[in-house]
Amino acid sequence: MTRLEMNAHNTRTAQQGKYLTFALGREEYGLEILKVREIIGFMDITAVPQMPSYIRGVINLRGQVIPVIDLRSKFSMEAAEVTEQTCIIVVEITQQARKFSTGIVVDHVSEVLDIEEKNIEEAPQFGTDVNTDFILGIGKIGQSVKILLDIDKVLATCDIKNLGTVEY
Repeated sequence: MTRLEMNAHNTRTAQQGKYLTFALGREEYGLEILKVREIIGFMDITAVPQMPSYIRGVINLRGQVIPVIDLRSKFSMEAAEVTEQTCIIVVEITQQARKFSTGIVVDHVSEVLDIEEKNIEEAPQFGTDVNTDFILGIGKIGQSVKILLDIDKVLATCDIKNLGTVEY
């Protein structure tokens, strides 16, 4: 096996495991379960002035101020009304070698899936104009697919480090 093949194999092997799946509209996504700190119901979010539209604001979660990102807005999707199923997934992200808790608003959480290496494909390439670096891979579950996100890369462009994030 060449070095390139070994690197590709190691990357792919690291992707297998447990994923929390959730929906944004009709699309299903997955996050590595080890990145998920907790799931909470939708709650009042305090807006912070002069933030990008995808940053909904901050919440007070048991005394900790946590920024909240609207994934629909971040992914340039149409806005949706908040329902009983709308929730906030609190994830632990790493930016510049520091760990932060951040909330992401999703339409609803589905389930935790254990996805094997053989059921994960690499992210498709759409040409040089489309960045797919934030996609870990595509999980094949029966006849459906789940877009497996690298939440660190999804939120890498968010300027949340000054929003009262909890650092570890």
